[in-house]
Formats: sequence, structure tokens, C-alpha cells
Amino acid sequence: MKNPKNIIVYDLETKYAFNDVGGRHAFEKLGISVLGAYDYANNMYTVYEEPELHLFFERLQHRPLLVGFNSKKFDTPILQAYSRFDLNKTLPQLDLLEEMVRALGHRVSLDSIAEATLGKKKLGNGLDALEYFRTGQIKKLKAYCLEDVKITREIFEYGAKHQEVFYTPKFGTEKGRAPISWKMLHPHECLEPDPQRSLF
Repeated sequence: MKNPKNIIVYDLETKYAFNDVGGRHAFEKLGISVLGAYDYANNMYTVYEEPELHLFFERLQHRPLLVGFNSKKFDTPILQAYSRFDLNKTLPQLDLLEEMVRALGHRVSLDSIAEATLGKKKLGNGLDALEYFRTGQIKKLKAYCLEDVKITREIFEYGAKHQEVFYTPKFGTEKGRAPISWKMLHPHECLEPDPQRSLF
């Protein structure tokens, strides 16, 4: 039985920057400050601080489709440090940036897609999130993270409905169009958690 609601849109923020931990290879040292998620199963947004991540992993036992932006090359490798299993092999994933690169042949920012497709902009950037964590502004950090989740969700839904999204190019004033083919469907038919395997 298919479960199109077994989908989670997520984003995470880190405690440290790559420069703080010795370079872009040290994902396991970045640490997660907060992780924001929208779960189609209950139509709820949730933000988890690091001590609460086990609750997110409990949800992952149901093998949801994880939707993110640059998630395969950033979020998932960081999240991997908290799991005993290979998340890339265990969980289906849809990386919207990967899909955009496939369509266009080059990278575009989440902000440029949000502005051209949704008519809105992000609250800030990753450096702001690092500063919020460093200075203990956790409320602002959570708001920033959840705003990215909301934008990613809206782009995901827009693309699934219209089979295209738009972006603001670096040069010129005409917004660009990216034909895409993602759908709001879980690629597997998995509803029940596997009691023999824990991802955390």
C-alpha cells in the first residue's frame, strides 16, 4: 500500500563552520545545533535541538522520503555522524538542488529559487545561523531553520504540481525556468518501521 504522506522535508544548522573543524571533509565534527522538519504524516513543523535528535530518528524508522536542498552533500553527511547505519543506503532521498543541477547543468541557491518561484526571500544565511548559535539566540536560530524548511517545502510542492520552478540568474533580469520531474510520492511502499534495525 502506497503512503504518499510518508515524506519529510528537513533542514539542519550546524554548531561550527568548516573552517572551525579543519576543512570540508570533516562533516562529523560540525555538530547539529538544530534540525527543522515538516512531516506530511501529521502536517506539523517541528524543530529539534541536538539532545532531541533521537525523536527525529524514531520517525526515520518508518523510512520516509527525505526532501532537502543540497541535503545529499551537506545535511545527510552531517546527520550520518548520529546514526550507526548508512543513511544514503537506508533512506530514500530527494535533493532539490541535485534536481536543479540535473535540469540546468549548474547550481542555483535556495534564495534565488524562492524569490523567482514564490516571491519571497530567506531570513538570512548560514553565517547568521552560526552566529545565533554562538551567541545563544536559539529562538532566532530555530526560526531561521524552520523558515528554510517552509521555503523548501513550498518549492517542492510547486515543482511537483507545475513540473517547473524558476530562479533568479546571477546576470540579467529575466528569471530562468527549470523543468523538473519530481513528484510528491514516496518511491517505496513502506509503512511500518523495521523493529530489527535502528537508525540511531
